[in-house]
Amino acid sequence: MAAQTQEQKDALARLVEAYKRIDPVQAKEIQEAYYKAMDGLRDLANLLEIADARQPQAAGPLLGEHLYAVQALDAMRPSQLGVIL
Repeated sequence: MAAQTQEQKDALARLVEAYKRIDPVQAKEIQEAYYKAMDGLRDLANLLEIADARQPQAAGPLLGEHLYAVQALDAMRPSQLGVIL
């Protein structure tokens, strides 16, 4: 993993401070929703890939949907929320 720039460190520090100000109940809900979403997207991507492989004609519409789930996971990669939870 590449070293963080000062800008990235500052952004992470701002996120940490903002998260600390959240009501503890809401913070727990955010944490649970984050992990549920990420786990759900991983499961969805895997299940769609397996379902596509079991089709008579592989690389069909199920694989396309698998790729959307993977893109959603990739879109979350820059998020620092998982780092602080």
